[in-house]
Amino acid sequence: MTELSPAATAAAAGTTGFKAPGTTPDKTPRGYTPGLAGVNFGVYLALLTPVLVSMAFKVQHITDSTEEATAQLGLIMGVGALFALIANPLAGRLSDRTTSRFGMRRPWILGGTLVGLGGFALIGVANSVWIVLIAWCLVQTAMNAVLAAANATLPDQVPVSGRGKVSGIVGLTTPLGILAGSFLVNFLSDDFARFVVPAAIATVLAVLFVLVLKDRRLEEKPAQRFTIGQFFGSFVFNPAKHPDFGWTWLTKFLVMFGYAGIATFLPFYLTEKFGLDEQTAISTILAANLASMVAMAISGPLGGVLSDKIGKRRPFVAIAGGIMVVGLVVLAFAPSVPVVLVAQAIIGLGAGSFMSVDLALATQVLPNPDDTAKDLGVLNIANALPQSIAPAIAPGIIALGAATPLGGYTVYYLFGALVALAGAVLVYRIKGVK
Repeated sequence: MTELSPAATAAAAGTTGFKAPGTTPDKTPRGYTPGLAGVNFGVYLALLTPVLVSMAFKVQHITDSTEEATAQLGLIMGVGALFALIANPLAGRLSDRTTSRFGMRRPWILGGTLVGLGGFALIGVANSVWIVLIAWCLVQTAMNAVLAAANATLPDQVPVSGRGKVSGIVGLTTPLGILAGSFLVNFLSDDFARFVVPAAIATVLAVLFVLVLKDRRLEEKPAQRFTIGQFFGSFVFNPAKHPDFGWTWLTKFLVMFGYAGIATFLPFYLTEKFGLDEQTAISTILAANLASMVAMAISGPLGGVLSDKIGKRRPFVAIAGGIMVVGLVVLAFAPSVPVVLVAQAIIGLGAGSFMSVDLALATQVLPNPDDTAKDLGVLNIANALPQSIAPAIAPGIIALGAATPLGGYTVYYLFGALVALAGAVLVYRIKGVK
């Protein structure tokens, strides 16, 4: 590719409306930060509302029994999460090589959102579990492509000195999306609206972001071909060579496994154990999510600040994991709905601190300073993979637990507590960090 002078680069960028590759503005473009936050909020609203509430009831409406619904929900969520795990980094890599005249990221953001909207509509009208499964995999692929492409604009649009602030604002969109989805579903009475309305909001926000984004434009594809082996090879590390990083990965995986299975099956837990009707269960989930998010908002910054001040990470990770274990045990034996809310608050208290301190710990054990993004991608697998495995094996554990005096869901949440406890203990196998 011919290299342009600074003056020519500025002229080209000014005449085309696109940022030239390899350049970063002196200040964040107007409208970029709210646009990026908006598209992230929309994606999380569309994706997490089914995970937390609407998918469980959708599957219940098209199956013949609670046992069948539980098994099919685990299948749908487990397989869908695998598609998400692959789609996010793959779409990010492909957007880096996109030479569209509309820019590198905008086609993926707009196209992914429109495909996702179609997938959500298909789920809304589906009367077969297999159609729901296929459509959910399509949705996970499309919406994760949107996330990958949208967030890849950050280094293109924001100076280094401002990226922390923008990332912090974007980070708030996950809990806001959870709360907004839980609130919105209270006013939507049918399956079609519960899936399409959040997706439509996400589409509008994505369109607004595409309109304000002055996207990079790649004139020529990179000379090196992008292969499947190259893609999967970039997410491999040697735990024998980097044991601290390996133990960090395992700790995150185990603790997040205990955390990942809570939300998906909470609707069934509430309706089966406490006899709540569908609308009351939805309202209870809203209250539970609110309690959890408030606790996370308190413990996340507090845990990070205290670990910085004291200069130790491992005790905070272990304590945070232990708090989550307590919350899971309380949830498992909850005698009433108010105790469920208390349990969710306890779990949120531990999760907020764990996520903030665990990330700080992870940055101190990365194998290669030159491959930070790749290594953080490996850690993201430990965060995302439990979201596939936990729902997939949950129906079997619940079915086995149903044959015991404790009951299926009690056994399931106790199993999650034991796995999370193992993660909290194993953090002390990390030797390079206090």
